[in-house]
Amino acid sequence: MTQHSHDRLLIIDFGSQVTQLIARRLRELNVYCEIHPFNTVDDAFLEAFAPKAIILSGGPASVIDENSPRPPSTVFEMDVPILGICYGQQVMMEMLGGKVETGHGTKEFGRAYVKPTDASTELLEGWFLTDREQVWMSHGDHVSRIAPGFEVFGTSPNAPFAITADTSRKFYAVQFHPEVHHTPNGLKFYENFVRIAGFTGDWTMGAYREEAIAKLREQIGDSHVICGLSGGVDSSVAAALIHEAVGDQLTCVFVDHGLLRKNEAEEVVTMFRDNMNLKVIYADERELFLGELEGQSDPETKRKIIGRLFIDVFQKYANEIDGAKFLAQGTLYPDVIESVSFSGGPSVTIKSHHNVGGLPEKMGLKLVEPLRELFKDEVRVLGRELGLPVSFIGRHPFPGPGLAIRCPGEITREKLDILREADAVYIDQIRKHGLYDDIWQAFCAILPVRTVGVMGDGRTYDFACALRAVTSVDGMTADYYPFSHEFLGETATRIINEVPGINRVTYDITSKPPGTIEWE
Repeated sequence: MTQHSHDRLLIIDFGSQVTQLIARRLRELNVYCEIHPFNTVDDAFLEAFAPKAIILSGGPASVIDENSPRPPSTVFEMDVPILGICYGQQVMMEMLGGKVETGHGTKEFGRAYVKPTDASTELLEGWFLTDREQVWMSHGDHVSRIAPGFEVFGTSPNAPFAITADTSRKFYAVQFHPEVHHTPNGLKFYENFVRIAGFTGDWTMGAYREEAIAKLREQIGDSHVICGLSGGVDSSVAAALIHEAVGDQLTCVFVDHGLLRKNEAEEVVTMFRDNMNLKVIYADERELFLGELEGQSDPETKRKIIGRLFIDVFQKYANEIDGAKFLAQGTLYPDVIESVSFSGGPSVTIKSHHNVGGLPEKMGLKLVEPLRELFKDEVRVLGRELGLPVSFIGRHPFPGPGLAIRCPGEITREKLDILREADAVYIDQIRKHGLYDDIWQAFCAILPVRTVGVMGDGRTYDFACALRAVTSVDGMTADYYPFSHEFLGETATRIINEVPGINRVTYDITSKPPGTIEWE
């Protein structure tokens, strides 16, 4: 749990798939919040956290079931505003004297419309400018009787208590999800709630920068820090922030594993070593990595080989740095949340390559994670605060294993060279058409098949490549980018004409969960 001077809002998580979106909406309003699983929140936690307001998230459980998830009853005795969402509404009603039931005809999943009652509340300022508001419902159970002290402020066909509140205690409860974009006016709803709770919007990147630098100086003291620099947004901003805090006590290690994009190593080292005056060790280990990957085709095996070698290589170079006691990582808040199961059970491994697991313990180092409170888009804002070039701040995310997971099947030097050239043409096309900043991530993948094609008067037997581009705000939700046929045709023609070894191009329009945006 982070200690700082900002007003803080606590989100108690009951397992909703969109709980992170609640935090995103609040951060957009410059409100600092943290998500904590219900089973980690007890009276001692509440006293230490001292929230200015509390939100109870949605979740898949049924309040009716025995041993269903509950918050501590003391949350309702803290004299702070509380907002219950979906399951959060139902558990609030059940604990405060209302009743929840399941029954035919009261389930709602998807788009719905809520209408106002004659009662009014400042929570709904800016709402119901017409006779109804579009919302997103996702509930099987329903509130059949509201708790004493609550009034009804909005109804839907299958949720007669869609919006309820006990305004004297500032307890609010809704059956729908204001955080998703399918509730178009949801941000205004949260804006009203945090205003009622008395938040001043003091969570800014300028303030965060000052606090983070002070914390880093206190944590690191006169010791040295090593940072694995990849050139991606996260590690770049982490390195710049730590450098501003402790200067030459930071040494960055840039490992070239032979799986980088075209000209990437030169660009990263030049920017940080020559333009920002950071101490950067360039570790050319291409032969080591590619040699160990030879003949390997299983994606998880490839990831584990890369992770193991990275630890060995990083340790080799880090041992050359006298007085190093800390290891810096670009861990973000979604990584922190996703590593904790809300139910206390095992979490599913989605991204086995995210951070270098085991490295701090193996090297006897302490972790420095200055970005662990931030979402991806907040990291970009912080990077601008620190003066990093827009070209780096706005870069599309690039995975730790690099092109290895954009090269399904066996990795060869030939395939990597082809992939680099095709990817460079694709990104050049996106930039030329002014689309780069509209896309969260775009990349080319080389498929593990060769196809027969005719180019001019000759027969070819070359690789096919797939293009992928997704839109997202922070990587939590993503959808494919709708390129025009003209763009795709022009891009395919360029790749086939300019990249020897490619004779067929396809565009992937499947939508994937955020953790599997990458190809393998």
